[in-house]
Amino acid sequence: MGNTKKSQYVNYAIHLFTAGNSDFWLYDSGLYEELENHFGKIDYISDHLDFQKFTDYYNEEMGENNIIDGRMISFKTLGSMDFLPFAKIITNDIESKYVFDGKRKINLDIGYVHHTQFVLATTKFSAHRLPLGNGIYGEVTMMYVSGEWSGNKYSYANFKDQSYKDELSKIRTLFLEKRKLK
Repeated sequence: MGNTKKSQYVNYAIHLFTAGNSDFWLYDSGLYEELENHFGKIDYISDHLDFQKFTDYYNEEMGENNIIDGRMISFKTLGSMDFLPFAKIITNDIESKYVFDGKRKINLDIGYVHHTQFVLATTKFSAHRLPLGNGIYGEVTMMYVSGEWSGNKYSYANFKDQSYKDELSKIRTLFLEKRKLK
């Protein structure tokens, strides 16, 4: 029989995508400060990532004439894996503050980077997702195996793209450095 162990520390990260330029939403709307109030100091923000080329799923909600701009955000303080469902509820509450005329202008996909995986939280059930509690599911979106990120059949297309893998690697490197200090 195995013994239960304390949950490992992980690096929380958000894939932010927005209607229009993410700089406005991140820096001018108060979102940056709100994220830091809930998750601690931000230690990394990626350059702009093309999100729209992977899907048109969000065009109706965010506006077909808008460029849907993505960023990866990392937080300095490591947190417990067990916090993920609560983190998703927090990001959903934040998103609701940025709804205009019934349409979201920002999307916050929260998850965590561990040395072996990138896990995203979602409210959408699917056969490849596990319930975490409170109506939140977890998905191993990417795995770090043999020195590289790899997805699976169900992984979102953007995370399988090399530009996103590069960003996950940067956050993973930050995580490994922070983990040494724990």
